[in-house]
Amino acid sequence: MIVAGETSGELYGALLASSLRRKRPDLTITGIGGQRMKEAGVNLIAGISSAFGFSEVLSSVSELKKTFNKAVEALVRDRPTVLVLIDYPDFNLRLAEKAKKMGIKILYYVSPQVWVWRRKRIYKIARLVDKMAVILPFEEKIYTDIGVDCEFVGHPVMDELRSLKADKKGIRESLGLNPESPLLALLPGSRPDEINRLLPVMTEVISVFKKEFPDFQFCIPFAPNTDLDTYRSQVRDLRKEGVLINQGKSVEVLAASDCAVIASGTASLQAVLQDVPIVVIYKVTGLTYLIGRLVLKGEHISLANIISGREVVQEFIQDRASAKNVMDELRKILTDSGYRDGMLSSFAMIRDMFSGRRASERVSDMVLAMAGTRE
Repeated sequence: MIVAGETSGELYGALLASSLRRKRPDLTITGIGGQRMKEAGVNLIAGISSAFGFSEVLSSVSELKKTFNKAVEALVRDRPTVLVLIDYPDFNLRLAEKAKKMGIKILYYVSPQVWVWRRKRIYKIARLVDKMAVILPFEEKIYTDIGVDCEFVGHPVMDELRSLKADKKGIRESLGLNPESPLLALLPGSRPDEINRLLPVMTEVISVFKKEFPDFQFCIPFAPNTDLDTYRSQVRDLRKEGVLINQGKSVEVLAASDCAVIASGTASLQAVLQDVPIVVIYKVTGLTYLIGRLVLKGEHISLANIISGREVVQEFIQDRASAKNVMDELRKILTDSGYRDGMLSSFAMIRDMFSGRRASERVSDMVLAMAGTRE
C-alpha cells in the first residue's frame, strides 16, 4: 500500500508504483493518491487531501477522518506486506501505528520536514518505521544519528526529468507554444488555498511583464489534481491575454522556460534541476503564518536555499509576495547576466548532489526486499 497526501507526494507514489510494476507485474498495489497513481496501476481507496495550514486543516477534519478510516479498513482487509508512507506526517504516523500493531512492514519515503519544525517527531518515526528513504542529502544523518535504518536515495524529480527527450524549442512546439519566443512560466501551487492567494499575484505579474518584455510568451501549468472548473473565470481571462493554460505538464513547461515564478514547493526544485532561474513566492492565512513564525525553524522556505544553506533564489512571503517585488527580481534575472550566471552556478552545485541517483528505482528495490521478493 502506498499512501500520499498531496500532489508532490502523489507524483512520487506514481513513479514508485510504475517502477514496482516494471519489476513485478503481478504485484497488487493499493493506496491513497490521485490520477497519476491510478494510471500507474494503484487501486485507490481514497483521493489525496488539499489541506495544508492550521486553519485549512480545521475545515477538512471530517474529510481526513473518513480517509483515515478507509485506510485502516484497507490495512485490515488487504494486509499489505509493505506500507509505503510518503511525507504527510500527521496522517501517516497515525496510520503507521495501526500498521505496526498488525505486523506490517513500514517504509517511510520522503521525510517530514523535521529539520524545520517538530524535530522530536524523529523519535516517533524511529519507533514505528522499519526503514527511511530520504530525498534530501542532509536528511540521512538526522536519522542515522539516532539509529534509524535510513538511506538518501536521491530525488524522484530527477526520475521525471529523465523522461524529457526534446530540446527547449522542441518542447515549446509540443506544448503549442512558439518555439522561437522566450517563455515565462508561472506555477501557483497545487492546493486550492495556494492558488487562491497566488494566482492573482501572478496574473498581475503577467500584465506588467508583457509591457516590459513584449517578446515573451506565458504558460501556467496547473497541477494535475486541480479542479479547473473552480477557476473558470480566471482561466478564461488569462487565455484572453494569450496565456497558455495546461494541466499536469509542469516539468515540460519548466524545461521550455527561460525563467519562472513559482509557489514554494517541489516545482521550485524542478526548475533548479533544469537550470531555470526562478522567483519563489508564498502566501498563507494570517493565522497559519503567525503560528508558523512561532514554531518554524530555519531562515528559508525554498528547497534551493534550504539545500544550499544560503540565499540562492529570492523568496517573497506574505505581503512581500507582490507583483512589484516579483517584477523587480525578474528584471534583474533577465537584464543582469552576472546575477543570472551566479544563480545558475549555484543550481549546478545543487544538481551535483543528486547526480547518478535514481530514487524510484532504489525505493522499489527496498520495497521488494522488505516484502521478501525481488525482481
